Amino acid sequence: MKRSFRNEEQTQIDISPLIDMVFILLIFFMVSTTFVKDMKLDLERPGASSATPASSKSIRVYIDNENKVFIDGQLTRVWVLQSKVREMMKSGNIESVLVVTDKNVSADKLLEVVDACRLAGAKDVGVATESEAG
Repeated sequence: MKRSFRNEEQTQIDISPLIDMVFILLIFFMVSTTFVKDMKLDLERPGASSATPASSKSIRVYIDNENKVFIDGQLTRVWVLQSKVREMMKSGNIESVLVVTDKNVSADKLLEVVDACRLAGAKDVGVATESEAG
């Protein structure tokens, strides 16, 4: 008795181009996304009914509840703030500054920081509130 064998060909789908496309899309989205890192300060931001979201491309100056001023993650004196902001504006081609402050910071300290930022050449200086994103 003779048996006949059928040649069964299995079709396979090559998924390597699909994997390549997924990695290309992943790289594209990672490069095109901007990440904003806030400092790890415990701040209670003041509230305002006219608050609008701030630009993610602004220099961020932080004032904590002990009236310490931080810029670029470093503790800074107010009299040095003007030169640091001017330097960062030139290097990053940025014209706006966002002051992230605690609710309990005195108005004198806030005005001193805002004034230093404006003297550095910032065209737009804003104060972050509770509803401000970022």
